[in-house]
Parts: sequence; structure tokens; C-alpha cells
Amino acid sequence: MEIQGLFETHLHVADLKRSAAFYEDILGLELAFVSPRQVRFYWVGGKGQAMLGLWQKEPSQIQRQHFAFRISPTYMEQAIHHLKTHGIPVHNFLADGTDRPFVFAWMPAVSIYFADPDGHSLEFISMLPDPPKPELGEKVFAWDK
Repeated sequence: MEIQGLFETHLHVADLKRSAAFYEDILGLELAFVSPRQVRFYWVGGKGQAMLGLWQKEPSQIQRQHFAFRISPTYMEQAIHHLKTHGIPVHNFLADGTDRPFVFAWMPAVSIYFADPDGHSLEFISMLPDPPKPELGEKVFAWDK
């Protein structure tokens, strides 16, 4: 067996219309399919690459989850600005009160965190071309572009 990647993930949301506006209008995901069962499916990374499903549920049925969207490192600063322009607070891995992205040396990758309307933890992450440094453990460093 050879796993080639992660194709889809699903989130429970309290208000499908509100979440659709967030994922379509702010994050720019392409709508793939609307089900009459109060579900919307979105392409992530282009048609057939990956999928996100949003399922409307009662607030008591929603468990906050986390996942990351892969973006280009050259787009990181623009992505942060885009989120902030739409009134979406961002924070780094340390949640140190700044919006400065941090690098996970063991990968290496740079990332920034934010939340959707239901409080799911989302992340923009970019793999960097530098060699990984697993010997540094879980240390993170401020990003110097």
C-alpha cells in the first residue's frame, strides 16, 4: 500500500451560509458540490487535488479541529495581510501576541494561524527549501524572509 497524500477532510459548522462566505469569499476556495443534506464541498488546490467538506450541525455537535492549508512562502506576507484586511486575527505558533510567522526548524516550514467562524484552528503553512534541522527538536524561530 502506498499513501500518496491526504485527499479530504470535513468540518462541522453551526451556520453553513456563514461558513460558505468565509471559505469562498475570504479564503477563495472553489465550490465543488452542494448537497441537499446541508453539506458543501470545496476543492482545495484545484479540482481533484484535495477536498474540504462543511457539514451543518447543531452547535453542541461541533468539536473544534485543526488543519493547515499549504501556500507558497512568497505568498505568506500577502496572506497575512489579506486575513487582517478581512478582520481575521492571526497569531503564530507561540501565540505570543504578534502576527509574525514562525519557522518549525525540524521540517522546515513557516506558518501562521487563524480561526474560521466556528473557532476551528486553521493554518497557512509553507515548506521552505532549507535543510531540515530535527536536532533542534520542536524549537520555532521568527521568520526572516
